[in-house]
Amino acid sequence: MSTAGAACAARRDELGLLPLRPAPDGSITIYLTAPGLAVMPMRVMASDSIASVKLRVQTSQGVVVRKQKLVFRGRELARNDCRVRDYGVGDGNVLHLVIRVADIRLITVETVQGGKFRFRVEPGRTVGYVKRQIIAKQEDGHPGEQSLLVLEGEELDDRHLIHDVCRADGAVIHLLVRRSARASGDDFEVSIVAHDVAAGQHQPPPPRDVGIEPVVGNPKAQLPPALRDLVSAVRAGMESGKAPVMSSEGTGGAYFMQDASGHRHVAVFKPVDEEPMAPNNPRGLPVSATGEGLKKGTRVGEGALREVAAYVLDHPIGGRRSFPTGHGAAGFAGVPPTALVRCMHKGFGQPEGSVQPPAFKVGSMQAFVKNCGSCEDMGPRAFPVHEVHKICVLDMRLANADRHAGNILVCRDDEGRGMSLVPIDHGYCLPESFEDCTFEWLYWPQSREPFSSEAVEYVRGLDAEEDIAILRFHGWEVSQECARTLRVATMLLKKGVERGLTAFDIGSIMCRETLTKESMIEEMVREAQALALRGAGGDETAFLQAASEIMDRRLDELSSERK
Repeated sequence: MSTAGAACAARRDELGLLPLRPAPDGSITIYLTAPGLAVMPMRVMASDSIASVKLRVQTSQGVVVRKQKLVFRGRELARNDCRVRDYGVGDGNVLHLVIRVADIRLITVETVQGGKFRFRVEPGRTVGYVKRQIIAKQEDGHPGEQSLLVLEGEELDDRHLIHDVCRADGAVIHLLVRRSARASGDDFEVSIVAHDVAAGQHQPPPPRDVGIEPVVGNPKAQLPPALRDLVSAVRAGMESGKAPVMSSEGTGGAYFMQDASGHRHVAVFKPVDEEPMAPNNPRGLPVSATGEGLKKGTRVGEGALREVAAYVLDHPIGGRRSFPTGHGAAGFAGVPPTALVRCMHKGFGQPEGSVQPPAFKVGSMQAFVKNCGSCEDMGPRAFPVHEVHKICVLDMRLANADRHAGNILVCRDDEGRGMSLVPIDHGYCLPESFEDCTFEWLYWPQSREPFSSEAVEYVRGLDAEEDIAILRFHGWEVSQECARTLRVATMLLKKGVERGLTAFDIGSIMCRETLTKESMIEEMVREAQALALRGAGGDETAFLQAASEIMDRRLDELSSERK
């Protein structure tokens, strides 16, 4: 081989683009697979970090690290600082790469007069929608028919989706407007219209292959007005021909549901058969062989129940979800209204090769949150302390195994001043164990600030036994393992807050420092189980009593170390 050829081969070798022969240096070959991409062989050291593997993918495929998720044998390789061998990855193993693509497009529309309009455009929005937004921003705009949008010299049809014509953020679209017939001299009026259905025009009959209805596990559990209205809005949208828009984010199937006008999203639907590792998952993930989900202690097909549980247990200050006085009020953490529903539309994912008509799918339906962006796009120092703390309290109560910046939305008021954080994606809360508890906010400075008096009073009012009863009242027969997780997590939160510990202190007790070293709360649970078995044959009451005593001792030791 020539010198140039050898250099080329070496370069490709570094990027993991060629299958390699066994090497005496102890390196291994792994294979990355992703929908729409060829299998990528990559040589790594078993001692390499997961972060370094993702960096290699970024170099060879152009996918930035924060947009990647790696899955091996049904488990997400979520800890970037852990080593390849910590997850049991060996020579010849196949890892599944899930690429997260932003759902929001940032576009700029420029006029020939130099004006600029910037928009954050959601999936399913059309060119016509953008035109309507422009006229809404014009102070003296008048209706007309002579406006067009141009991208790279080509006129854009009003019916085209913005996500189809603008493949990346930062696209610049030019607005051209012909002179109005009423214009005089050099003046003219901006004329921007969208091709909406004319008033009175015949509407097609509602399709027969669509439908939605709430799944009520207990007839006595009344659906709050906000959720009844949400179901009605989604039904109206589907019956008027507005198809679900599949999100490009996440490891499972998620669909934006539109209202009857098609101008706005009203909800997000996540079918249980399209969850990660489920039989009909659209992201190319293998079916779970054991029934366990991507996170330890979770089960495939239960994500929808956990999404609903997070909303039901996000109690308003001074109330409970199941009581009429607070059922429909906003919760302390602000989890959007969420319900379990049966929904049918041909736009949902169907089994490969299926020729059957669409059938109802069970899943979670959550209210769509407007005017929000992801925390990933901002530095955490800008977030108000109390907004971070409300999410900390929720995550610690529910032992969330999947809290990261991508599932916290940043919202602003209409004037762009006030900021609030909205937690979403709770399909991995209330696991059967604490092994995969993950709180990204542990690395945010707000987590080290003391809790406010309002947060302290809220935590004091929490009652795990009431929460378990509420979940069962709503139809979820919580397993003994999940119920124990909720009891222990609530116990730790209440005891920690009473001792003046911060969210960082308590969260650090719940999360592992490394993949293989147990967290402090896992040590407490294991010790309490051993004591309960010796004393009362494993009775749950005995376990909780032992856990409480062990927790008091360990927390007192921690408090003493801080002084």
